[in-house]
Amino acid sequence: MTEPDALRKLSILAILAATAFLAGARLPPHGPLPQARPDAGETTPAPLPDEAEPPAPGDVPAPQPKPDVPKPDVKGEPEAPAPDQPSAPPTDPAKPEQSKPEPAEPMQGPPLPPGGLKSPQTPAEDDKPPAEQTLEEQHLTIEPESDADHAECTAALQALGVVFKDTPRIDDGNGCGIDKPIIVSEPLPGIKLKPEATIRCPTALALARWMKESVIPAASAALPEQGRITSVNQATAYMCRLRNGAGTGKISEHARGNAIDIASFHFEKGEDVAVRSRREDATLTGAFQRTVSAAGCLYFTTVLDPESDAAHETHFHLDVIERKGGYRYCH
Repeated sequence: MTEPDALRKLSILAILAATAFLAGARLPPHGPLPQARPDAGETTPAPLPDEAEPPAPGDVPAPQPKPDVPKPDVKGEPEAPAPDQPSAPPTDPAKPEQSKPEPAEPMQGPPLPPGGLKSPQTPAEDDKPPAEQTLEEQHLTIEPESDADHAECTAALQALGVVFKDTPRIDDGNGCGIDKPIIVSEPLPGIKLKPEATIRCPTALALARWMKESVIPAASAALPEQGRITSVNQATAYMCRLRNGAGTGKISEHARGNAIDIASFHFEKGEDVAVRSRREDATLTGAFQRTVSAAGCLYFTTVLDPESDAAHETHFHLDVIERKGGYRYCH
């Protein structure tokens, strides 16, 4: 037997001997048991997190609100400063605390006017003179007319043969309107007013009387060859605006139905006598126009002709505005 074979056999025998020794070994029948803690009851160990089942939604108790614990009210103890605020520096007992001076009382001025002070940049509407006020800023209202006065006026129109009709009350706001308007189509029988004019009855009555007592006689005397007047052409009757169509100033009498503008007279023979500047006109036509213009002041309280200003160079402006003391303005 060679030496390597002998070593191999010895190794096998050693392994067999170790196996037999281990097979004969015995564990003790009972091992040491852990002793329970004297103050702990029997508890079931909680399962591991991956083995625990999630509780049913109804089994989860609702969180109970924490009871409000009142803070003790300790007088004389200042509250602790917030963490992010620096605490007040300690008072040096050696230095007396200096009291802050009381603020001086404000000076008493004169009492404010009712409504307080007004800004000079934006004056109140009431502070503006009438010439600078718009129609909206004037807060005007329509002048009322009594039923008795209106009935008396319309009766006078009927007696003169004026062709007219009543129309509903006009209210265009800002004082524009007529309480009892009428529409005149003939200021006298056989004389058309073109176009028809919406005005107040007193305006129509003044127009009819002026035509009957002054215009027709003057035309017969100055222009008999032209025949009778068959129509009167008016430029403006009722219209909501300020005087001369301006943006500020007094309201126009046209906006109240008190005014009418006459532009021309049409005669039977086909001639038109237009109202224009005739101060230096030496003809009978010029005399006719100057005569009826001057006579208009007997019936109207305002007469403006082409000689008054540029705004009236093509017509007569006639109105019945009432002024104090019966004052009239005719130019």
